[in-house]
Amino acid sequence: MTAISTHRTAKETMEGDGVTVRRLMPISGFMNFDPFALWDHFTIQPSNGFPDHPHRGFEAITYVFSGSMNHTDNLGNSSTVNSGGAQRFTAGSGIIHSEMPGEQGETTGIQLWINLPQRLKSIAPDYQQVDALDIPQGNFKHGIVRYIVGQKSPLILQTEVEYRDIQFTSAGDYLTEVSASYQGFIYIAAGQVTAQDKILKTGDALFLSQIQNLSITGKKDARVMFCIGLAHGEKMHQHGSYVD
Repeated sequence: MTAISTHRTAKETMEGDGVTVRRLMPISGFMNFDPFALWDHFTIQPSNGFPDHPHRGFEAITYVFSGSMNHTDNLGNSSTVNSGGAQRFTAGSGIIHSEMPGEQGETTGIQLWINLPQRLKSIAPDYQQVDALDIPQGNFKHGIVRYIVGQKSPLILQTEVEYRDIQFTSAGDYLTEVSASYQGFIYIAAGQVTAQDKILKTGDALFLSQIQNLSITGKKDARVMFCIGLAHGEKMHQHGSYVD
Protein backbone atom coordinates (compact mmCIF):
# COMPACT_ATOMS: atom_id res chain seq x y z
CA MET A 1 0.00 0.00 0.00
CA THR A 2 1.47 3.34 -1.10
CA ALA A 3 0.78 6.46 0.96
CA ILE A 4 -0.71 9.34 -1.02
CA SER A 5 -0.47 12.99 0.04
CA THR A 6 -1.49 16.13 -1.85
CA HIS A 7 -0.74 19.72 -0.81
CA ARG A 8 -3.48 22.35 -1.23
CA THR A 9 -4.03 25.90 0.03
CA ALA A 10 -7.32 27.39 1.19
CA LYS A 11 -8.70 30.28 -0.87
CA GLU A 12 -10.05 33.42 0.81
CA THR A 13 -13.63 34.27 -0.11
CA MET A 14 -16.79 35.85 1.30
CA GLU A 15 -19.71 33.81 2.58
CA GLY A 16 -23.05 34.45 4.31
CA ASP A 17 -23.58 38.07 5.36
CA GLY A 18 -20.10 39.60 5.03
CA VAL A 19 -18.12 36.69 6.53
CA THR A 20 -14.50 36.17 5.49
CA VAL A 21 -13.52 32.50 5.13
CA ARG A 22 -10.46 30.57 4.05
CA ARG A 23 -12.12 27.83 2.01
CA LEU A 24 -10.38 24.56 1.38
CA MET A 25 -13.37 22.98 -0.37
CA PRO A 26 -15.55 23.22 -2.35
CA ILE A 27 -13.58 25.39 -4.76
CA SER A 28 -13.16 25.30 -8.52
CA GLY A 29 -11.30 22.11 -9.42
CA PHE A 30 -11.65 20.57 -5.97
CA MET A 31 -15.21 20.11 -4.79
CA ASN A 32 -14.87 17.54 -1.99
CA PHE A 33 -12.83 14.72 -0.49
CA ASP A 34 -15.10 11.81 0.43
CA PRO A 35 -16.71 11.93 2.99
CA PHE A 36 -15.94 15.65 3.51
CA ALA A 37 -17.90 18.27 1.55
CA LEU A 38 -16.83 21.65 2.94
CA TRP A 39 -14.08 23.20 5.07
CA ASP A 40 -14.22 26.90 6.01
CA HIS A 41 -11.83 28.66 8.40
CA PHE A 42 -13.99 31.66 9.30
CA THR A 43 -13.52 35.09 10.83
CA ILE A 44 -16.79 36.84 11.72
CA GLN A 45 -17.25 40.39 12.93
CA PRO A 46 -20.17 41.14 15.31
CA SER A 47 -22.18 42.84 12.54
CA ASN A 48 -21.88 39.86 10.15
CA GLY A 49 -22.86 36.20 10.22
CA PHE A 50 -25.12 33.57 8.71
CA PRO A 51 -28.82 34.52 8.95
CA ASP A 52 -31.55 31.90 8.43
CA HIS A 53 -30.78 29.56 5.52
CA PRO A 54 -31.68 25.95 4.58
CA HIS A 55 -29.57 22.78 4.38
CA ARG A 56 -30.08 19.11 3.58
CA GLY A 57 -28.17 15.92 2.98
CA PHE A 58 -25.15 16.25 5.29
CA GLU A 59 -23.89 16.87 8.82
CA ALA A 60 -21.93 19.94 9.93
CA ILE A 61 -19.64 20.70 12.85
CA THR A 62 -18.85 24.25 13.91
CA TYR A 63 -15.81 24.43 16.19
CA VAL A 64 -15.11 27.81 17.80
CA PHE A 65 -11.51 29.00 18.27
CA SER A 66 -12.37 32.38 19.79
CA GLY A 67 -15.47 34.44 20.53
CA SER A 68 -18.90 32.80 20.48
CA MET A 69 -21.55 31.62 18.03
CA ASN A 70 -25.32 31.83 18.55
CA HIS A 71 -27.35 29.08 16.88
CA THR A 72 -31.11 28.95 16.24
CA ASP A 73 -33.07 26.56 14.04
CA ASN A 74 -36.58 25.54 13.01
CA LEU A 75 -36.41 22.56 15.38
CA GLY A 76 -36.70 24.99 18.30
CA ASN A 77 -33.04 24.91 19.33
CA SER A 78 -31.36 28.07 20.58
CA SER A 79 -27.85 27.91 22.02
CA THR A 80 -24.49 29.66 22.28
CA VAL A 81 -21.21 27.92 21.51
CA ASN A 82 -18.26 29.55 23.26
CA SER A 83 -14.51 29.34 22.64
CA GLY A 84 -13.35 25.72 22.57
CA GLY A 85 -16.88 24.37 22.17
CA ALA A 86 -18.54 22.71 19.21
CA GLN A 87 -21.95 22.09 17.73
CA ARG A 88 -23.21 19.51 15.27
CA PHE A 89 -26.34 19.58 13.19
CA THR A 90 -27.61 16.78 11.02
CA ALA A 91 -29.41 18.41 8.10
CA GLY A 92 -30.83 15.12 6.82
CA SER A 93 -34.17 15.73 5.11
CA GLY A 94 -33.90 19.46 5.75
CA ILE A 95 -33.20 22.12 8.37
CA ILE A 96 -33.30 25.92 8.51
CA HIS A 97 -30.85 27.53 10.90
CA SER A 98 -28.79 30.62 11.63
CA GLU A 99 -25.32 31.09 13.08
CA MET A 100 -24.55 34.59 14.32
CA PRO A 101 -21.51 35.74 16.32
CA GLY A 102 -21.56 37.15 19.82
CA GLU A 103 -21.56 40.91 20.25
CA GLN A 104 -18.07 41.22 21.77
CA GLY A 105 -15.20 41.10 19.25
CA GLU A 106 -14.66 38.79 16.33
CA THR A 107 -15.47 35.08 16.28
CA THR A 108 -13.11 32.59 14.62
CA GLY A 109 -13.28 28.87 14.01
CA ILE A 110 -13.89 26.06 11.56
CA GLN A 111 -17.01 24.76 9.86
CA LEU A 112 -16.82 21.22 8.47
CA TRP A 113 -19.46 19.42 6.40
CA ILE A 114 -19.58 15.61 6.31
CA ASN A 115 -21.65 13.96 3.60
CA LEU A 116 -24.43 11.58 4.58
CA PRO A 117 -24.61 8.30 2.63
CA GLN A 118 -27.62 7.96 0.33
CA ARG A 119 -29.38 5.61 2.73
CA LEU A 120 -29.38 8.37 5.38
CA LYS A 121 -30.12 11.44 3.24
CA SER A 122 -33.72 11.61 4.46
CA ILE A 123 -33.19 11.04 8.19
CA ALA A 124 -34.77 13.52 10.60
CA PRO A 125 -32.72 16.66 11.26
CA ASP A 126 -31.01 16.89 14.64
CA TYR A 127 -28.81 19.23 16.70
CA GLN A 128 -26.17 18.78 19.41
CA GLN A 129 -23.97 21.21 21.34
CA VAL A 130 -20.85 20.26 23.31
CA ASP A 131 -19.19 22.72 25.71
CA ALA A 132 -15.41 23.15 25.77
CA LEU A 133 -15.04 21.34 29.11
CA ASP A 134 -16.78 18.27 27.68
CA ILE A 135 -14.39 17.83 24.75
CA PRO A 136 -11.74 15.23 25.73
CA GLN A 137 -8.19 16.51 25.86
CA GLY A 138 -4.84 14.75 26.04
CA ASN A 139 -1.19 15.73 26.21
CA PHE A 140 1.79 14.82 24.09
CA LYS A 141 5.40 15.83 24.69
CA HIS A 142 5.10 19.07 22.73
CA GLY A 143 1.52 20.16 23.30
CA ILE A 144 -2.11 19.20 23.70
CA VAL A 145 -4.69 17.40 21.57
CA ARG A 146 -8.42 18.07 21.76
CA TYR A 147 -10.63 15.25 20.42
CA ILE A 148 -13.60 17.02 18.81
CA VAL A 149 -14.88 13.74 17.34
CA GLY A 150 -13.60 10.32 18.34
CA GLN A 151 -11.65 9.20 21.43
CA LYS A 152 -14.75 9.22 23.65
CA SER A 153 -15.93 12.66 22.51
CA PRO A 154 -19.67 13.06 23.15
CA LEU A 155 -20.17 14.58 19.69
CA ILE A 156 -22.09 12.03 17.61
CA LEU A 157 -21.91 11.62 13.81
CA GLN A 158 -23.47 9.18 11.34
CA THR A 159 -20.07 8.71 9.65
CA GLU A 160 -16.88 7.29 11.17
CA VAL A 161 -14.66 10.36 11.66
CA GLU A 162 -11.63 11.34 13.75
CA TYR A 163 -11.38 15.11 14.21
CA ARG A 164 -8.66 16.66 16.39
CA ASP A 165 -7.26 20.06 17.33
CA ILE A 166 -3.48 19.65 17.80
CA GLN A 167 -1.77 22.59 19.54
CA PHE A 168 2.03 22.75 19.79
CA THR A 169 3.28 24.52 22.94
CA SER A 170 6.89 23.78 21.97
CA ALA A 171 8.63 22.71 18.79
CA GLY A 172 8.62 18.97 18.17
CA ASP A 173 6.81 15.95 16.76
CA TYR A 174 3.26 14.65 16.98
CA LEU A 175 2.87 11.00 15.97
CA THR A 176 -0.37 9.15 15.34
CA GLU A 177 -1.58 5.93 13.78
CA VAL A 178 -4.21 6.18 11.04
CA SER A 179 -6.66 3.51 9.97
CA ALA A 180 -5.69 2.39 6.47
CA SER A 181 -9.38 2.48 5.48
CA TYR A 182 -9.68 6.20 6.34
CA GLN A 183 -8.78 9.23 4.27
CA GLY A 184 -8.76 12.93 5.09
CA PHE A 185 -6.42 15.84 5.67
CA ILE A 186 -4.53 18.05 8.06
CA TYR A 187 -5.10 21.80 7.94
CA ILE A 188 -2.73 24.39 9.39
CA ALA A 189 -4.81 26.86 11.40
CA ALA A 190 -1.72 28.74 12.65
CA GLY A 191 2.05 28.56 12.40
CA GLN A 192 4.19 26.15 10.42
CA VAL A 193 4.67 22.38 10.36
CA THR A 194 6.33 19.72 8.25
CA ALA A 195 4.51 16.51 7.30
CA GLN A 196 5.20 13.92 4.59
CA ASP A 197 8.34 15.93 3.67
CA LYS A 198 6.21 19.00 2.91
CA ILE A 199 6.44 22.38 4.65
CA LEU A 200 2.95 23.68 5.47
CA LYS A 201 2.01 27.16 6.67
CA THR A 202 -1.21 28.81 7.85
CA GLY A 203 -4.01 28.03 5.40
CA ASP A 204 -2.22 25.04 3.87
CA ALA A 205 -3.57 21.50 3.94
CA LEU A 206 -2.25 18.05 3.19
CA PHE A 207 -4.79 15.53 1.90
CA LEU A 208 -3.99 11.97 2.90
CA SER A 209 -5.02 8.47 1.90
CA GLN A 210 -3.58 4.99 2.48
CA ILE A 211 -1.50 6.35 5.36
CA GLN A 212 -1.10 4.20 8.46
CA ASN A 213 1.35 6.37 10.42
CA LEU A 214 1.57 10.15 10.38
CA SER A 215 4.31 12.33 11.83
CA ILE A 216 3.79 16.10 12.11
CA THR A 217 6.77 18.26 13.09
CA GLY A 218 5.46 21.56 14.40
CA LYS A 219 7.04 24.83 15.38
CA LYS A 220 6.11 26.40 18.71
CA ASP A 221 2.51 27.74 18.68
CA ALA A 222 1.56 25.82 15.52
CA ARG A 223 -2.06 24.66 15.43
CA VAL A 224 -3.10 21.74 13.25
CA MET A 225 -6.59 20.40 12.57
CA PHE A 226 -6.55 16.66 11.87
CA CYS A 227 -9.61 15.31 10.07
CA ILE A 228 -9.99 11.80 8.66
CA GLY A 229 -12.94 9.51 8.04
CA LEU A 230 -14.41 6.51 6.28
CA ALA A 231 -15.31 7.30 2.67
CA HIS A 232 -18.83 6.41 1.52
CA GLY A 233 -17.74 5.70 -2.04
CA GLU A 234 -20.71 7.66 -3.41
CA LYS A 235 -20.71 10.68 -5.69
CA MET A 236 -21.66 13.95 -3.98
CA HIS A 237 -24.05 16.33 -5.72
CA GLN A 238 -23.42 19.74 -4.17
CA HIS A 239 -25.79 22.63 -4.87
CA GLY A 240 -25.05 25.64 -2.67
CA SER A 241 -26.27 24.72 0.80
CA TYR A 242 -27.43 21.21 -0.21
CA VAL A 243 -25.50 17.95 -0.62
CA ASP A 244 -27.73 15.45 -2.45
